Formats: sequence, C-alpha cells, structure tokens
Amino acid sequence: MRGPFASRERVAALDALRGIAVAGIALMNVYIYALPPAAYFNPAAAGGEGPLDWIVWGLSFVLVEDKFRSLFAMLFGAGVAILIERASDGGDAHPIRSHVFRMLVLFAIGAAHAVLLANNDVLRLYAMAGLFVPLFLRLDARKLLIAGGILMAIHALAGSVIAYQWLTAEPGSTLALMPAQIFGSDPAALDYARAIGMESFGERLPRRIYGFGAALETQIPGIPSALGTMLVGAALWRNGLLKGEWPRARCIALAWKMALIALPPLVALMALDWGAGFTGAMVGPVALFWSLPFDLMLGVGYAALAMAFFAERDSALRRVLAAAGRLSLTNYLLSSVVFALLFYSWGLVLFGTLSRSGALATALIPIALMMAWSQPWLARFRQGPFEWLWRGLARGRFGPILR
Repeated sequence: MRGPFASRERVAALDALRGIAVAGIALMNVYIYALPPAAYFNPAAAGGEGPLDWIVWGLSFVLVEDKFRSLFAMLFGAGVAILIERASDGGDAHPIRSHVFRMLVLFAIGAAHAVLLANNDVLRLYAMAGLFVPLFLRLDARKLLIAGGILMAIHALAGSVIAYQWLTAEPGSTLALMPAQIFGSDPAALDYARAIGMESFGERLPRRIYGFGAALETQIPGIPSALGTMLVGAALWRNGLLKGEWPRARCIALAWKMALIALPPLVALMALDWGAGFTGAMVGPVALFWSLPFDLMLGVGYAALAMAFFAERDSALRRVLAAAGRLSLTNYLLSSVVFALLFYSWGLVLFGTLSRSGALATALIPIALMMAWSQPWLARFRQGPFEWLWRGLARGRFGPILR
C-alpha cells in the first residue's frame, strides 16, 4: 500500500485511468459522426448490415456504451474534489467561486464544441452537474456513495415513468411517434438524419446555433445521474481507490464484484431490446434510464481493475495512458476533429457509407493519435492547449505553457 497522499502529488495511475476513459469514449462517439443519431443506440436503425455488426453492437452495449462516459464523469467528480482540496490547502479564500468560474468556462468550451462539431457534447452536462458537486463534499466517502446512488435511483425511477408513457401510448399519437423518431427506425426521421449528415459547414452552423437551446434542454434531465456519477468518483477518491492506496487484491475483488452485479442485468436489457424488435419506445428507456446504474457499476469495476494494474508499478503502457489522460480535454476535442474530418462533408464524406463494425474500426485513428502525441507534447509543454485555455480563462490569467 502507498503512503499518505500529498495533496499536490499527481497519481500516475489516475492519469492513466483518464487516458483509458477518453479513449473508450471515442469507441462510441464515432457512431454519432458515422451514422444517423438513432443508430448510436439502435443497430436496427442503421449500420447493422451483417452478423459482425450485431456482435459489435451487443459487445458495445454490454461493455462499452456509457461505461467509459460514466468513468469519465467519475474522474471529473474526483477532479473537482482534488481541486477544491488543493485550493483550500493553498489558502484560496474563495474555492467555490473559483470552481464556478471553471464550470462556466467549461460550459463555454462545450457549447462551442457542440455547435461546431459534436451536438452530443458532454462538457455542457458536466459543467452543469459539476456546479453542484461542492455542495456534497463535506460528506465522507460512504455518504457520498449513498448520495450518488440516490441520485441515480431518482433518474432511473423518473425515467421509468416516461418509459411507461411511451410504451403505453396510443399508436400514431405524438407520444408514440417521439421515441420512434429519436431511437427507432422511423423512415422519415432516418431520411432527415441522413440529409443533415451530409450538409455543409455553412448549413450546419446556423442550424446548430438556432437549435442550441433545444439541444441543451435534452441534457438537463441528465443532471441527476451525471451528478450522482461524479459523487461516486469523489467517494472513490476519498476512500483511497483512485489515490492508488488500495492493495491490488482489494481492487481486483471490487472489479469482480461490480462485474458480477452489473453484467447479468445488462445482458437482460440487451435481450429486452432484441425481444421488443428494437422499437424506439423500448430502446430509449433501456439506453437512457435502465442501463445507467449498471453502466456506473461496471465503470467502477473498470476503475478498480485499472488501479490494480497501474497503481503500484510503472510501465511504458502506464506512461502512454497517463500522458493521454493528462491531456484528456484536448484529446476529447481532438477526437471530434478527427471524426469530423473523416465523416462530414468538409472532410472525407464517409457519413453513412460504413457499417457499424467499419465505423468502429475508424475510432482507432483518434485513439492512436492521442496515444502517439501526448507524451512528446508533455515533454515540452506543461499542459495541453485546451487545458491551458480552460485554466487560464477560469483564473483570468494565463500561466506559462512551456516547461
């Protein structure tokens, strides 16, 4: 076990975990660029051209979809706890005010990202949910876990009310058509999605600016679950797991426990989608409400497994992942730039031309880039360009970026 943690010490294993998270997010975000939006959740909507595509969907649903996003949110919550601890230790008289500024700047970066590149941007959601994290940081690790669980349960229960309305709606009604258009295989909705997938940058920019408010409204219901996930991350920091203080055997035991709890329900939910014929009224609730608690559990398992292998031993792999993790914001945005250049009309125009498995293969491009460039960059610079921009704007002053 490691010794007592110094508040300003970097935990290499925690940085490596961030690298894993940002790479894992790319494995699912590729579908937002490559296929109509409904296909992100629903293989019957588009991209399911053969058995391999359905296998890719099944494995992604159980092992990838929202697991790495949950992991990213957990690490975000842990990061908030770390920064506020450091601010307090460093004599900052207004740590909460500094935190609010950081969240406002992050929201602005996310807003630009959403308008210019990825309308599914999570930075806006993290900024909104992150505003509330300090309200809970007086709690100990156990109470943070309980608070996170309660918030996730509220999200799942409230979503179940919506799911009941969708599943029992009269055929042809607005309430029945909405999930079919968003999550299902509605032909008109898919034709519209294909049309906007091929639009020019000049067409896309005003449309996304005009629709920014409506897109943001769809994220607001996700604040409780995102906040709950962040509180779990703060708890795992407080209890020592993310500090690398747990023995390897304890980490592996937690990973097994989370997998045994989460995997059977996730497989059952996958079967539920399949049995319902991938109707939007079933796919939506499964993806947005019912799978999230188990996604979070598996994310905790992934975190424990990574800490088991990276906390106590240095390796070339840990150094590569840790460098990518230290530049996680820049690498997240870099992935969007790469995907835009691959799939949008101002790039290689691959939108709608690849199957699900083919699209997944292209996700290896930004992952390889982030693993290749992060170490050389950090050898010369203190932080990534967008990390430097975020911190500088939040502080109102820019520190040196060169080493």
